[in-house]
Amino acid sequence: MADQPKTAEPGRARLSPRKKQQVRRGVQYVVLVVALVAVVLYADWGSLSDNFAKIDVAKEALPDLFTVALRNTIIYTVGGFLFAFVFGLLLALMRLSQVLPYRWIAIVYIEIFRGLPALLIFLMITFLPLALPGFQVPGGTYGQGILGLGLVGAAYQAEVFRAGLQAVPKGQTEAARSLGMSAARAQVTVVIPQAIRMVIPPTTNQFVSLLKDSSLVLFLGVSGEYVELAKFGNDLASQYANATPIMVAGITYLIVTIPLGYLASRLEGRKGRTR
Repeated sequence: MADQPKTAEPGRARLSPRKKQQVRRGVQYVVLVVALVAVVLYADWGSLSDNFAKIDVAKEALPDLFTVALRNTIIYTVGGFLFAFVFGLLLALMRLSQVLPYRWIAIVYIEIFRGLPALLIFLMITFLPLALPGFQVPGGTYGQGILGLGLVGAAYQAEVFRAGLQAVPKGQTEAARSLGMSAARAQVTVVIPQAIRMVIPPTTNQFVSLLKDSSLVLFLGVSGEYVELAKFGNDLASQYANATPIMVAGITYLIVTIPLGYLASRLEGRKGRTR
């Protein structure tokens, strides 16, 4: 007698994939709610408030937080970004050059400065006067901070530009040459402007990265009128034995970086729609 097809036993009906997904999602929500409740119940909110959100200590950061620390952070960041933008473009052109020594110089620089920690670069800058007696970085403390950020940022910006230059269709160069332009003029007037437009979103992200890396300027031993946000918050925290100034400095960073990150995302989305 032929075997009869097996049927599911009563009460043991298998869940559909959709039901299983709903169950897993429900379990995740329950775990999340339990974790949040545990944090709310067991955290020492009074101690956290006294050490990280003390209003009296936060008020001591004003108005120097904006007139000195944030101003200097912007100076370091903008200066470093401009340095990285120009030097990075030059490195990208060298990286794509048909002249072999140019390519090798660019490759060696990019690999070294992308491979070394940014902190190490800043520490090396502090020892430049010892290695080169009589040498002083132009601009003093501002110049040192800008140089450190620019040297590090240029290595990353070079790769951004290289991708943009390679994304410009070859036909653009050929059309420019057919109009009688030299190779250099075609590169400057046709290829580079298009490449810059293409890399605006990642370049915006690079600016945000430099803004955060500006905190490394504190390792240059800055003080007084040259302090940036991280150094400013750390000094006040040490003075009052309280972490509130560090939290205030962190929130100030977020006030600047979050809108810039959102702008980069919008630019990236717009770029994707126009393809």
